[in-house]
Amino acid sequence: MYQKRRTFLKATLATGAVAVAAGAGLLSPRAVLAAWPQGAFEAKSVDDAVGALIGNAAVSESGDITVKAPDIAENGAVVSVTVESTLSGIESIAVLARENTTPLAASYLLADTTDGFISSRIKMRKTSEVLALVKAGGKVYSAKKEVKVTLGGCGG
Repeated sequence: MYQKRRTFLKATLATGAVAVAAGAGLLSPRAVLAAWPQGAFEAKSVDDAVGALIGNAAVSESGDITVKAPDIAENGAVVSVTVESTLSGIESIAVLARENTTPLAASYLLADTTDGFISSRIKMRKTSEVLALVKAGGKVYSAKKEVKVTLGGCGG
């Protein structure tokens, strides 16, 4: 009985400490998580988002990148997107939806030993291109796929 009471008290104290820290703003996502490209996520156009992500680097299309997404997305609130690349030395992968009010949907920094593969679900406001940017070896490559949204995009 005493062991259960002690476990309960420890859990209660830990939960209370976390609640106090969260209430004081010490556990906000910016303080807890790694740095994120705020300017790119707040950009209102694809060009601004790309500029905030990679600066003025030239982007070239590549056949070594595959963007898998449905041709027709029945529900724009949940669109599965997979980006895969055979390029070597991949540093990051970003996914953008051209017609969204904030085009950058996801940005991933990859470790040196990681395969060039990400899979995610994004929201799409309406029919548009899904653009994948892959930074590898200091250069930026892209690939795109048109996705038709038929119902319930994130714009309403």
